[in-house]
Amino acid sequence: MFFGINMLNNWAFAFSISVPVHIILRSFGSVTTMMMGWLRGKRYSLLQVLSVALLTVGVLVSAWADSEGKGKSMAVETESSTSDFSVGLAILLLAQLLSAWMGAYVEDTYAEYQADWTENLFWTHFMSLPLFLPLGGPLRRQYAKLAATPHLDLKGQLASKDSLISSVPFISAANQDIVLSTLESLPSGLLYLLLNTLTQLACISGVNLLSAKSSAVTVTIVLNIRKLVSFIFSTIFFGHALSGKMAVGSAMVFGSGALYGWETSWRLPRERRGRRLEGEKHGMNAKVGMNGEAKKER
Repeated sequence: MFFGINMLNNWAFAFSISVPVHIILRSFGSVTTMMMGWLRGKRYSLLQVLSVALLTVGVLVSAWADSEGKGKSMAVETESSTSDFSVGLAILLLAQLLSAWMGAYVEDTYAEYQADWTENLFWTHFMSLPLFLPLGGPLRRQYAKLAATPHLDLKGQLASKDSLISSVPFISAANQDIVLSTLESLPSGLLYLLLNTLTQLACISGVNLLSAKSSAVTVTIVLNIRKLVSFIFSTIFFGHALSGKMAVGSAMVFGSGALYGWETSWRLPRERRGRRLEGEKHGMNAKVGMNGEAKKER
């Protein structure tokens, strides 16, 4: 499932699916995960359902505002691309449903076997490697394209006192030239691939750690909030202004996330504790009553 879901999500880009559309459609993860959890026997309160619905709308508004602010078009221009677009939507829908089912399945697996999150992280990746063998040809061609990209002039761009690498505390001034020379020795395509791989490792490690400690719906909500933070960060980082739509979407996402957290982590556990204490109290009263009756009979 892990291999298939990731391949489908990447394959969708070959069918006239833009990045904004991809993000918007994947924002329904909380809704589909809640539906799959319900099919697997889990039940949710009205506030949990409402908060997930509001959060999804907030992410959609934010994604739309992000694409508008950066001039990214989501329109389908030609008749042939419309056909491709429909296929891409179908692929994303299938990937979304499989992802929701896998989230609920992983949640049940952790609950039953109490496995460590690093175990799941290792095996999902290790067992996926042989599945890439049929794709060896395209992978080699893509690697050759990346290896043929020009090298970056990092010393000229980053050697100033205000550069990012100068502010890293554990890289001394004497070692900066070594670090920059090492990075410059790589073609720019391979350097970007390396950086993307490292950030993906940090991301997927965090997701697996969270999955081992939280429900599947909670994981998708956190990922949607992270997505919004990415929108805001990229908007500011690339010099764009935060629009009114982004502000409204942000308020909906953060407010809905707080509402879900309050309902899931505070109100429902308190209600369950109250019912448990009430049941224990009734049990003790019944036991005392039975002891009293036994004394009267004696």
